[in-house]
Amino acid sequence: MYIGIDNGGTLCKAVLYDKNGKQLFCASEELVMLTPASGYTERDMEELWRANCRILRRIAEESGADMSVVKGVACTGHGKGLYLWGKDNRPAMHGIISTDTRAWEYPEQWIKNGTADQVFEKTYQKILACQPASLLCWVRDNKPEVFDHIKWIFGVKDYIRFRLTGAAYAELTDISGSNLLNLETQQYDRELLALYGLEAVMDALPTLKRSFEPCGRITAETAELTGLAEGTVVAGGMFDIDACAIAMDITNDENIAVIAGTWSINEYISKKPIINKSVMMNSLYCMDGYYLIEECSPTSAGNLRWFMEMFMPDVKDYRTFDRLAETVAPDEQTLIFLPYIFGSNYNPQAKASLIGIDSHHTKNHVARAVLEGICFCHKVHIEKLLQNRERTRAIRLAGGAAKSPLWVQLFADILELPVELIETDELGTLGCAIAASVAAGEYLGISEATKAMVKVKHRIEPNLNTFDAYRRKYRLYQQVSEALETTWKNFSL
Repeated sequence: MYIGIDNGGTLCKAVLYDKNGKQLFCASEELVMLTPASGYTERDMEELWRANCRILRRIAEESGADMSVVKGVACTGHGKGLYLWGKDNRPAMHGIISTDTRAWEYPEQWIKNGTADQVFEKTYQKILACQPASLLCWVRDNKPEVFDHIKWIFGVKDYIRFRLTGAAYAELTDISGSNLLNLETQQYDRELLALYGLEAVMDALPTLKRSFEPCGRITAETAELTGLAEGTVVAGGMFDIDACAIAMDITNDENIAVIAGTWSINEYISKKPIINKSVMMNSLYCMDGYYLIEECSPTSAGNLRWFMEMFMPDVKDYRTFDRLAETVAPDEQTLIFLPYIFGSNYNPQAKASLIGIDSHHTKNHVARAVLEGICFCHKVHIEKLLQNRERTRAIRLAGGAAKSPLWVQLFADILELPVELIETDELGTLGCAIAASVAAGEYLGISEATKAMVKVKHRIEPNLNTFDAYRRKYRLYQQVSEALETTWKNFSL
C-alpha cells in the first residue's frame, strides 16, 4: 500500500491506496487560514505539521491496515507561497499560502525596470506576487530579522516531507514554479538570484530531487507521532498541479488538464517550453524531458465556497447550490460574476464583482452566474494555451467542480470540448501514491504506474445548443473584466 498526503489551500488530507490505485481510506482536516491584513493569507507551520500528524494517525488507527505494509509515502501541496525554516530549527514565521498578494509591487517594479525580461530568459515564467521570488523580497524588506534567520526555503509539501524525514530537499516540479530555478540548466543560478537581490539565500535553497526519487525515510520521532512504520520510504512528491495531472494520466500531449480548486489550473505537457510569452508559466514536469505549460490564477472553486459562506448561509452543501443554478437556462440571464476574491487572472489587486443585477433576479440567477463566471475565467486561460497547440482531444477535469454534474456540463459547454473525469475523488493524493510506488520499486517507471493505477470514469460531451448563448456571455464577461481593469488600484481597503 501507499499513502499520498496533500496540503492545499483549505484542507490537509492523507489517503491510503493499494498498488492498483484503489482508495482504501481517507482522513482529512480543515486548515485554519490566517488573514492578519488585506491580501495576507498565512498558516501556522507548527499547527500545520500537527494536523498532518493527526490525519496520518487516523489512517494508522482507523483504516485497519498494517502500517508495515505501507511501502511508500509522498507529499503534494499548493505551489507558490513560502514556508521558511529558521536557524534555531523552528519555523521562521508563519507559512504564506499561494493566495497571498502582499508582494504585488515587486513584479510591477520588475516589469518597469526590465528585470522581468532578464528573469524570463532563465525561468521562462512571468513573475507572480505569490511566488517565492517575490515573497522573499518582501521578507527581506519588511522582516529583515526573519530574512537573516533563514536556514531552509521550502514549498509546503517540501516542508511536510522535511518534518516526516528530517532531510531537507527541494523537489524539481515545485521549485521550478518558484522563479528561483534556471529551467534551462535545471539548477539554482546565482545570477538569477542576483537579479532579485537575493544572493544571500543561495545556501538556504535545499538540494534538488526528482518526484520519484527516495528523499529520506520516516524517522522514529515521526513514527511515534503518526503511527507510520519507522524506515518507510518517502518519495520526492510533486507540485499539486503535477500530482493531479499524473493522476489524470497526462503522460502525453493529447489532453489539457483543468483543476478547479482554490486555484484555476489549466495545463498541458510539452517537450519544448513556450517562450513567446503568450502563457503564464513553464515549469518542469514530473516526467523527464517534459515541461508543464500552465495558465493559472486564484479564481476558481474557492470563490464558490466563499460566496456560499458569505451570502447563502442557508445553503449547506454544493448539491443544493447546484439545484438552485440548474433551474436557470443558459440564455435566461446575463449576470456576470468576476471570480476575483483572491485576485484576478493577471491583476492581484482586482476584486470580485457581480455585474448586471436588477430587481427581477433571484438567488437562482446569481448561483448560475457564479458557476458560469468561474468557467469563463478558466476559458480565458485555456484560450491562451490553445494558441500554442494544434489540437486538443479532451479536457480532463479535477477539483471541486468535478464533483458537480451541472458544473462539469458547464465546463464542457463553455469550453466546447469533451470533459473526462477520473475514477477517484482525490487526484492529488493519487498522484503522490503513484510517485511513492515508483520510489519503492513497485513499478519500473511512471508510465507503468499510471497504466496500473489510473482509470477514466466518465466522458461528458458538450451540448451544441448552448454554444451561441455562452459565446455571447463570454464576450460580455471579457468586456466587463477589461472595463474594470483600470479601477482596481483605487480599491485599497
